[in-house]
Order: sequence, then C-alpha cells, then structure tokens
Amino acid sequence: MSHLQFEANLIEAVRMDGELTRGPPPRWQRKALEQGLQSLSISENGLLNISGVSSPWSAKTPHSGSFVDKSPGRGKSPGRGKSPGRAIPKLSIRGPGQKTPSRKTPSTPLNQQDRFIPNRSTTDVERSHHLLVTSMEASGGEKQSDDDELSLQQKEYQEKMTENLNDGQPPKIRILSFKSKAPQAKEDHVNNLKVLYSAGKVAAPKAASTRHIPNVPEKVLDAPELVDDYYLHLLDWSINNHLAVALSSSIYIWNAGDGSITPLAQLDDPDYVCSLSWIKEGNVLAMGLSSGLTQLWDVGQQKLVRTMGGHSNRVTTLSWNSYILSSGSRSGQIFHHDVRIADHHIATLVSHTQEVCGLKWSPDGRVLASGANDNQVNIWEQGATTPLHTFTDHQAAIKAVAWCPWQNNLLATGGGTADRTIRLWNCTTGICLKDVQTNSQVSSILWSSHYKELISGHGFSNHQLTLWKYPTMCKVADLTGHTGRVLELCLSPDGQMVVSAAADETIRMWKCWAVDKKDKKQTNGNKGHPISMLARTIR
Repeated sequence: MSHLQFEANLIEAVRMDGELTRGPPPRWQRKALEQGLQSLSISENGLLNISGVSSPWSAKTPHSGSFVDKSPGRGKSPGRGKSPGRAIPKLSIRGPGQKTPSRKTPSTPLNQQDRFIPNRSTTDVERSHHLLVTSMEASGGEKQSDDDELSLQQKEYQEKMTENLNDGQPPKIRILSFKSKAPQAKEDHVNNLKVLYSAGKVAAPKAASTRHIPNVPEKVLDAPELVDDYYLHLLDWSINNHLAVALSSSIYIWNAGDGSITPLAQLDDPDYVCSLSWIKEGNVLAMGLSSGLTQLWDVGQQKLVRTMGGHSNRVTTLSWNSYILSSGSRSGQIFHHDVRIADHHIATLVSHTQEVCGLKWSPDGRVLASGANDNQVNIWEQGATTPLHTFTDHQAAIKAVAWCPWQNNLLATGGGTADRTIRLWNCTTGICLKDVQTNSQVSSILWSSHYKELISGHGFSNHQLTLWKYPTMCKVADLTGHTGRVLELCLSPDGQMVVSAAADETIRMWKCWAVDKKDKKQTNGNKGHPISMLARTIR
C-alpha cells in the first residue's frame, strides 16, 4: 500500500490544473495575510475572491468580492484612493503557451557601469590622501587668499618643489588607479617600433608624446684625423652659429648659416689641440693645447690675441664664466684666468688627483662643477678654493658634466666604461636625485632648453645617442649611425640641433629638439640680426 500512497502523492504534486494543498503559500497570499485578509482563492473565471474579510473596505464588497469591477467607486484601496488617475494592476493567470510580460528595465552601457573596482597595487595611497586633503583645504577659500599674497618667485619655487616631490607626475591626477600597469621592457631591449610603455592615459598633451624624432642625421661632415681620445673636447658651437672643430693640430670653423668652412689655425708638430670653448659673445675662441698653453683667437679677424701659460701638462677642458676662463689639465689642477688683465692667473683649485676631463660653470655663474679621472665630482663656489661638495658615487672617470638650463642647482654627470651611469645631483643639498644605468660609456651630456629632456653620447659598446625624459629618466629614443664611440656633443644656438663627433671621423647633426612653427615664428620675430653675425668678416 505504501507504493500506492507514494504514487498518489506524486500525481497530486505534478498536477498543474488543481489547487495546491501542500507546500508554502504563494507570495500573493502571504502579502494578503499581512494586510489583514484571512483567505484568498481564485474562482473558475480567473477572478480573485475573498472570504472572511476583516479589512475596513470589506463592507463595500459583496460575497462576490471581485477586484475587477467595472462599476465606479469600487475596488479601490484606501492607500491608493488619493491617486484616482493611477491604473490598478490586474492579477491574471498565465494560460498555456503564454509568457509573462517582461518588465523593461533600462540597461546600463558597458562603459557607464556603476561599479568601479580600483587596483590597490597600482594606487599610491599616500599621494592620494595628500591630494584629497589639499583639495579640501583649497575648497575652503583659504588657499585662494594665500595664493594672492605669494610673489612670483615664491610661486615658482612651489611649482618646482611640487614637481620634484611628485617625481614628475602632474599635480592634478586621478587618486585611484583602475588599470594594471603595462609590463616593463627588458633593460637591454631595443624596440624597433619605438613603443613607449605607459600606465594608461597621461596628463600631458598628446602632441608632446607623439613628437617625431628623426632617427637619421640632418647632415654628415667628414672629420679626418679627429683624435680618438676620451678625455679631450674637440667641438664647440658658438652663439653666432659657428662650429669650431679641432682635427689634430688644425682648427676649422664651419659656418652653419651658409655651409662654408674656414681654416683658423695650424699648430706646429708635435703640438695638438686638446680643448675648445667659445666665449659667451661668440667672437673669441679659447684653445687648450697639449703643451699646457691656452690661446685666445679672434675668429672674425683670424688672429691670435693672447697666449696664457701656467699648466705643466695638456689642457683638456675649458669653461667660460663672463671674463673668467677656467682650465683643467692632466695634473689635476684647475686655473682661473682673468682675460682682462695682464696677470691673468688669479686662482688655483687643487682637489683632484688625476686628469680633469670635465669642467662646466652653472648658468648663473655661481658654481663650477669639475669631473676627473679620479672618479670624483667636485662642486666649487665662485671665489672659493675648497670644494663645497665632493661626489664619489661614480666608479670611472667623469667627462660628461652638464647643468640644467631651467634649474641652476641641478647637475647631470656621466661615468666612463667601468661605471656607465648617469646621475642627477641637487648641488644645494649634495643629494643624488636619480641614477640610471646606460650600459655604455658616457662621454657627453646636454640638456634641452625647449623640452624637459637630456641627451647623452655613448662610447663602448653601443656608440649611440640616447634621449632621456626628465625627471623619470625614461628612455625616449636611441639615435644610431656612428660606427665608432661618440666623443663629444654640442648644442646649436637655437637649441634644436645636436651635433656629435665620433671616433669614426664623422660629425653628424641630429634635429632631435625641433620647435613648433608657432614658437619658431615668435622666436624669429624677436631677432633683428642675421643667423651669423660674423659671416661677413670670416673669409
């Protein structure tokens, strides 16, 4: 009998046209009970009937009690009587083959979803908190009044401090990161397609990141008998657009305005030129010789003006500071020459123990930086005979020494084959701000005056020029073409062209810092003199 009882229960459970006697009550019955109705049932004609009504509106409904009554004033709920224009929904039974009408809900586009899950690993929590606090303080109105009281110099100081503290990131940046960072390329990887890896969208203008950098030189000059010596400085470009080149014992002037080449001097053997440097005005060229002498030449008249002695060994580097000419030699000494007076030797700086191969005055003329073969960089204040700072982080000779044109206390230095590192220094505090491994000997460094970038020339083993983005020191581009190590880099007067001299006896010109046409028109409009002021006098 048990199997017959089971079969009856099964038939009763699967029957769809009868009333369910077991199981939990449907949702509409539970709602009715909560509102005070004792029992509800559905009649054969599909209408909902009420029995045992205890609600206040039960007196208006007879025993038929239909919710769907066409007579006016009936079937209204006391809670909905205040809105007579609102339609009362009908409760109906779904017939066979009939689908329940779907409720249309507005779909949210994929790009406008309301759930954003930030990536904690790529979000700088401390910087985000600082930005939030700064934004709240600024919204209070106190920040605006403080900014009005600041001077132009104080505002510039705050902008520089913000840039250095934010490590080059723009101050107005999203505080949350919703994307994972792109994978970093290998350290020695060279991408022929020049794909720059980034972490999503950057705040800089798109034109700045898509600037075209030609990978071939604009012009190539032959330089036979160019001395292949890492410690020498055989190239310099004047403000009058004259490029001075030393080929062994001969000096030539290349006029970039008309392309003419003029021989300036010819030394007697075995003497040869070790260093060249133009005065700021561009009419006098200083030469350091292997005999220890320093000569001053008037290029316009092609005449030797003065010869200054003092060094016992070759003069490998020169640097002008107004009328003061500083010279470094193989002995490790640095001399200051006042070219206005007869007794030109006014000071001697003694700190290096080996050959001085890098020497450069800061743009404001207050500080002198010197690098030598003893792996040290010294910072000298004007008029002092003892160094202000001594940097010993490099592991090889430091020939590449360059000051930032827009920040007077920022210095870039590069080491030789055993070091292969570029370091950025704050010469006010003596702290190393950044260091980057280049995997090549660093022979020269130049800063751009139009972009926040610097370029480095390299020897063994890649023989290339490399553009770097400041302050992140990310590699922007590699300029290849030299078959020998790059010995020297020089910048054109307009700051757009970089010239490189290499051991393959060629001089190549790269237009890596081109300026927009609008900026170029403004610059040319302020010039009232020709490209070369000495073009008429050089024969």
